[in-house]
Amino acid sequence: MPSFARRHLLVASAAAVSAPAWLSPALAQAKNLRPTPRQTEGPFYPVTLPTDSDADLLKNGKVVYRQGQPSWVEGTVTDLAGVPLAGAVVEIWQCDHQGHYHHPGDGDRADPAFQGFGQVAVGRDGRYRFRTLKPVPYTGRTPHIHVKVKLDRQELLTTQLYVAGDPGNQRDGIWRRLNEADRAAVTVPFAPGSDGLRASFPIAVQA
Repeated sequence: MPSFARRHLLVASAAAVSAPAWLSPALAQAKNLRPTPRQTEGPFYPVTLPTDSDADLLKNGKVVYRQGQPSWVEGTVTDLAGVPLAGAVVEIWQCDHQGHYHHPGDGDRADPAFQGFGQVAVGRDGRYRFRTLKPVPYTGRTPHIHVKVKLDRQELLTTQLYVAGDPGNQRDGIWRRLNEADRAAVTVPFAPGSDGLRASFPIAVQA
């Protein structure tokens, strides 16, 4: 049995016996969650991961990115029973405020101050959090953030996060191909907060 499966079995078994203090009542009681829908990876996943690939995409090394609308993207990663997937790694990548990626396929035209890619390992509560910018559109695509979840080097999910209420959604072919329930799962509001916009994106995967 692969190591990730053994670990998941142990976590799930423990949760079935008693819900530990760090597991919220909502997660402890959740059953049969709808899996977060899969989406295309797209052509701009990094060829090589950047030297700075932490959870703060608005600071690339010592250079601070001051364009666009600062935002927090946060949530939990669980299995379909609501058990947090401790040790899972969440990755995000997106274009800068002018619609450019750090990728040779886009001419490497992204603002060098924008990190463009970040990753974070979730703890036993399954929570993740990124500091980034509200996504913007570019030719042919509505605003979105790419999201990938890995566990023990296995890719569990690749999807995209969309902005609720953006007029470009209805014109986006990838978004339109989702059914209504799946659209709701990956389309979230970016609400004003005290230190920028906030978007909550819970992720449920078949582990």
